[in-house]
Amino acid sequence: MTNIRAVSKLAGVSVATVSRALQKPDMVSEATREKVKKAVEEAGYKPNMMARNFRSKKSFSIMVLVPDVSNPFFGRVISAIQHEARARKHNIILGNTMGKIDLERELAHMLLTNQADGIIQLSSRYPLSDEDRAAAKTLPIVNCCECVDDDSMPTIQLDNSGAAKALTDHLTGLGHKRIGVIAGPEESPLTIARLTGHTQALKAHGIGADQSLVMAGDYSLASGKAAAENLLALDDRPSAIFCCNDEMAMGALHAIRKAGLKVPEDISVTGFDDLEFASYTSPALTTVSQPSTAFGAHAIATLFDMMAGDKTQNRHLVLPFELIVRGSTGPAPT
Repeated sequence: MTNIRAVSKLAGVSVATVSRALQKPDMVSEATREKVKKAVEEAGYKPNMMARNFRSKKSFSIMVLVPDVSNPFFGRVISAIQHEARARKHNIILGNTMGKIDLERELAHMLLTNQADGIIQLSSRYPLSDEDRAAAKTLPIVNCCECVDDDSMPTIQLDNSGAAKALTDHLTGLGHKRIGVIAGPEESPLTIARLTGHTQALKAHGIGADQSLVMAGDYSLASGKAAAENLLALDDRPSAIFCCNDEMAMGALHAIRKAGLKVPEDISVTGFDDLEFASYTSPALTTVSQPSTAFGAHAIATLFDMMAGDKTQNRHLVLPFELIVRGSTGPAPT
């Protein structure tokens, strides 16, 4: 079936204008309506019937946009969202954007054609294009987990800075002063918040931040292993490694074992997320537990408030964390 973008090209107008002409024809000029009508006929386009009465009918579906569906943490949050949505007689449409903004915007556009009643965005940006956003005005979109730092939509996030500070306090309390860091992508709000908390904790304990101890990762096992190898190769290697997620911590544990070192006798390791496998590593991983069920419950509750007409764009909820101490951390070696 020919899609709406073909109609847009034939009519010489934007996709958003085509959507308005089909859904709310009184919002466009007669000349534009005629151009769109002619293009629809020429392209053989058959618009989704639900789009004819935008917002007057429901799809009973929620679009969940996830940057990486293979990430176990997102899997837990999505399961919680699905459970809460089904309790409200809605299904979820899972949009794996793979971090690609064009794909993300294409999937988010489904909200404008009534193929979804609302969007839960798990990445740190507004999902609609500027063109769609201008046409959409107020739409039910909630930002969860990786959050934007503005009022473009309501947000539900963890106290990432506070959690990172608690992890670093734990390590300094064990006598660690030279702490390596395996960070996520530098532009990620999660990375920024967690590095901020870590640095604040070091400062509070009179320890200067050392940028040579900070290695970039991408939240994957492989990047954790590679970054840990770089830290272990330093002339004055760290006595502990703070990892910005559990997967990178797993990679670090592998690199440490491969180097013939022991955890935590030679070097301590912390993660972040408390994924299911964190308690099954050897030794079990000290980490921060994120309330994935609460993420899903609050995201759905906020979204349904918006769908009911409540103005919640300025609502920003910060969820608490729990420090989980296990065997991967111990006293700094003398």
